Amino acid sequence: VQDAASGQDSGSRGDEGSQRRWKEEICQILEEIQAPLSPLLLRLCHWLLPKFLSRLFLSVQLHLGQLEMVLRAARTPEVPLVFLCSHQSQVDGPLLSFVLLSQGIGLPRVTVGSWTSPRLRSLLQRLGGIFLPSGLAHTCSDQDEGLAGAVLDTYVQEVLRSRQPLILFLEEPPASLQLADPARHWLLRVLRALRDGAVPDVLVVPVGIAYDVAP
Repeated sequence: VQDAASGQDSGSRGDEGSQRRWKEEICQILEEIQAPLSPLLLRLCHWLLPKFLSRLFLSVQLHLGQLEMVLRAARTPEVPLVFLCSHQSQVDGPLLSFVLLSQGIGLPRVTVGSWTSPRLRSLLQRLGGIFLPSGLAHTCSDQDEGLAGAVLDTYVQEVLRSRQPLILFLEEPPASLQLADPARHWLLRVLRALRDGAVPDVLVVPVGIAYDVAP
C-alpha cells in the first residue's frame, strides 16, 4: 500500500501533507470495501431469516455428508476456507451466511455485486458484505489498479490470515456459465495472497445452489 501511495505521489517528497492525503484516501477505500459489523443487526437477521425462508420456500435442503466434510475442513489449523459459489439469486448470500453461522463455522465475508443502492449497501456491509472499491469497477487490466488494488490486496490477506470464511460468487444472476468481472478481481486477490505467502494454503469449497423456482 505504501509503494502504491508513494507511486501516486512521486512528485512530492513524502511531506506530511501528502502522507495525510493518501492516508485519508486509503480510509475512504476501506469504507467502500467494508464497514464494522453490527452485532444487533446480525442477531436480528439470524432471527428473521428462518421466518423469511419458511415463507419463501417449502424447504431448504442441505447435503449432510458434504456439510460434515466442510465442518472437518473448518477445523484445519491456520488454513482459511474460501467458498466458490454459483449465483442464482440475491437470496444466495444471506442464505449461505445463515447456514455457515448456524453450523458454527463463523460469520463469512460475502462478496456483493455493484447492483445495490447506497442504503442497502450500507446494511449489507454491517452484515458481513464486502464490495469492490469504485476505483476497480472499470479497470481493464491489473496494471491500472493503483492504490485501490493495493488496499484490496491487503484487505483480503488480512481476512484470510484471520481465518474468516470468504464467499466468492463466480457469476452474476441470472446465472450464466461465465466468470463475472467482479469474481475475477476477488479470485486474483486470493491467488496473490497465496503467491506472496500471506497464508500457507486455502481450502477451496465449491458450492452449488439450486432452486425449483429462483426467487
